Amino acid sequence: MEQTTLGIGTRLQHTQYGPGVVVGIRYATYLISFIHHGIKEVDKTDDKLEEIIPENVSEEIETHSEVGKSLLKILRLWGGITENVPLGEKWVNGTLLLQPADKSLKPKEIPIEDFFHKIVMLRDRLRVLEQNINSNKKLSDEDKVNIQQYITRCYGSLTTFNVLFKNKEQWFVGDKGGKEE
Repeated sequence: MEQTTLGIGTRLQHTQYGPGVVVGIRYATYLISFIHHGIKEVDKTDDKLEEIIPENVSEEIETHSEVGKSLLKILRLWGGITENVPLGEKWVNGTLLLQPADKSLKPKEIPIEDFFHKIVMLRDRLRVLEQNINSNKKLSDEDKVNIQQYITRCYGSLTTFNVLFKNKEQWFVGDKGGKEE
């Protein structure tokens, strides 16, 4: 691999150790956390490394405090680990009722926790889709931007469900009024 300026969070594949993530950077080496082999120090010019998804590309040596901040992000990317997203208190143990217009038909009741879980999973899958688009080497930057606009619109359509979230920082956010007038 010729790239010697990868940042913390870059996902890599090593022919000997398998998949891993850069968790630290030294002058001539990377500290890489491999899923099956733990943390190994690997030379930056090791030809057994293949970059999968770049992150935080930097020429500087990064500190261990930055490792801690990015570790959770890295684990989420690799392990399918999702953050704990709490439901707003007023909805706990609630029920979502879908009532057909035809009153002779039976309504459908769904526990709000189940519905909320599906929304959170949809959000997580949109995030993974974004990462895959942004790291795709075959798409042009223009193609990436065009596809990203559709994902942003999806987030905007899902803002209706923000009422269910306990924490505002976990809400869906669409286009933040960035339209030119």
